[in-house]
Amino acid sequence: MARAEDSLCRALLSLDTLAGMRAFLRDLCTPAELEALTDRWRVVPYILKGTPYREIHERTAVSITTIGRVARFLKQGNGGYLAALANAETVKLTKSTKVSGTAAASSTKSARVRVAARGARA
Repeated sequence: MARAEDSLCRALLSLDTLAGMRAFLRDLCTPAELEALTDRWRVVPYILKGTPYREIHERTAVSITTIGRVARFLKQGNGGYLAALANAETVKLTKSTKVSGTAAASSTKSARVRVAARGARA
């Protein structure tokens, strides 16, 4: 199992474009599986902001059970959500910094991600 999981992780890491990743996920997952992954990812920012579960549900239509599961893994999981969020922010900021030419926005956003990550672990 670990070798197959490692192989999948390497395959995911090898994809360097949004289009490539989207194509791979659409080939790998059923529509229901992809929707479940998307739902989990969609609620992460709300949970980190401390939005009540009921409000998250009303805004996203994601089930309270799924929201609770994501919150539990944010606090007690392997750190994957927070690592992905930090990396996604870094990629987004790197692209916006190139466009705007300022590093200040990048450091401010990165600091917010770190603060949010600490709050989720508390």
